[in-house]
Amino acid sequence: MKNFICKAKRFLPVFLIIPILTFTEIILSSCINDELEIKQNFPFDISVMPVPKNIAKDETVEIRLKIHPSGDFTETTYYLRYFQFDGSGTLKYYDDAPYLPNDSYELSQKEFRLYYTSSSTVSQKFKIWITDSFGNEKEIEFEFGNKD
Repeated sequence: MKNFICKAKRFLPVFLIIPILTFTEIILSSCINDELEIKQNFPFDISVMPVPKNIAKDETVEIRLKIHPSGDFTETTYYLRYFQFDGSGTLKYYDDAPYLPNDSYELSQKEFRLYYTSSSTVSQKFKIWITDSFGNEKEIEFEFGNKD
């Protein structure tokens, strides 16, 4: 019996290590998913500074816009398109060529200025759509009365 007790004392540390290793394996195996999920698609809002209500023919109005994303993913790109459905005029970005209706243009900044120049003597209405690379879209409508 004494011999059995001596042998049991030698194997006692092994019997204690087995439950500890089993417990450690159970805890670590809960982290099987090696992929880290990174959120890239963030909805956004747009703020527009006030613009005049009336505009005369050949007058230019500055439209200040700012995109406010709800999160930050540096590879998100934003696009702008517009369509004028009443009156006539041109919309352009700084000194670039005027935008063509329904064409999509990439925006290089989240805060920018557009310039609308009237070319008619009647009221004018147009819409601007801003879309990101994930399909989120916001629509803004502008309406100018005739300043005569």
